[in-house]
Amino acid sequence: MGIVNVTPDSFSDGGQFLNTDAAVAHGLKLIEQGADILDIGGESTRPNAVPVEEAEELRRVLPVIERLAGEIKIPISIDTLKPGVAQAALKAGASIINDVAANREDETMWHVVAGSGAAYVCMHMQGTPQTMQANPVYDDVVREVADFFAGRLQRLNRCGVKNDQVIFDVGIGFGKTLEHNLQLLAALRSFGKLERPLMLGVSRKSFIAKLLGAKMSERSPASLACACLAVESGVQIIRTHEVAETVQAIRMTEAILAVRK
Repeated sequence: MGIVNVTPDSFSDGGQFLNTDAAVAHGLKLIEQGADILDIGGESTRPNAVPVEEAEELRRVLPVIERLAGEIKIPISIDTLKPGVAQAALKAGASIINDVAANREDETMWHVVAGSGAAYVCMHMQGTPQTMQANPVYDDVVREVADFFAGRLQRLNRCGVKNDQVIFDVGIGFGKTLEHNLQLLAALRSFGKLERPLMLGVSRKSFIAKLLGAKMSERSPASLACACLAVESGVQIIRTHEVAETVQAIRMTEAILAVRK
């Protein structure tokens, strides 16, 4: 899954693709590099990000989705917390909702998913983007995230969402310390018992800097290491800024796994 951030303040590439033409060109480049899905976002969800009004988010993402939907054949994902943005994006040509706020109690987003039949990425987050890194605490982060997924799947089913629409994301960096992130990465295979596809987003995230001291421009090797581990652990979707490098790393990993005795 290639990332197209139509935002001025995303942690990695904010402001680079705020113009519709630039965002579309970047999306097409990611497809050439091997992306199977494009994830379009118009609101940064980095720690302490400033919330964006719905009208502004729509202004950013809809022209990009409409243009890309008319030019490409691969699925388009909308990365949003807002049901109204998700619904408009689906009408514009998206077919996946990537929801970092699946911890909400309001069910409006889930009814959008049920009514549309779209695929739904249910991500775990403790708190909100504004509060999630204040002091994240868990007794057992792996068990609690797994329990969250099981509970959310029941809620989604009650709202009319089918199991085969749902994809889980453990939410690396969303309300987790460095140790929590490492524990989740080490336990990715255990989430297979939920019998739903897994997505993982680790690309350039700050936990890499906390562990290795790497600047933003130096985090590719660690991002790729996590992607390879994820594939070996059964993760089906890797969300990344660096598609070409990630595709190459994954293909090598898959080739090795294919001949493993």
